[in-house]
Amino acid sequence: MPSRERVQAFVDAVLAGDFVQSIRDFYAEDATAQENLNPPRVGREALIAHEQKTLASMGKVSPHLTTLLVDGDRVVIGWRFDMTSHEGVTRRLDELSLADLARRPHRQRALLLRPGVDPAGVRPAQGALPRHVRRCLPRAVSSVG
Repeated sequence: MPSRERVQAFVDAVLAGDFVQSIRDFYAEDATAQENLNPPRVGREALIAHEQKTLASMGKVSPHLTTLLVDGDRVVIGWRFDMTSHEGVTRRLDELSLADLARRPHRQRALLLRPGVDPAGVRPAQGALPRHVRRCLPRAVSSVG
């Protein structure tokens, strides 16, 4: 099972904006990521390439932690990302991830990232927006180290 300290180290890396390095440091070589019903991306290098492409399309991404629960092999992380385009438009994305690390033999590296995200919930972050809670899809799992 992942230690709370290891999970916190992952969270701290993401909050520091070290998105690509956090994938390198905390994701297994055979990790997969799947967002909603999109096809999964397979392998740490594919995840890194996707993250780099996403970051290049944004001017700035500001991560915020909204929820962190660690219970044995299960981890729930709630994120809010304020994403500012190169044109200066800021949008907010709320994401809720559930990690089940019981299938990893060493249980300290991520296996799956499958956050439940409502694409319609990516809205302009102007003024006081209601906080949207995303519902994970059936059997949706994501992971942290």
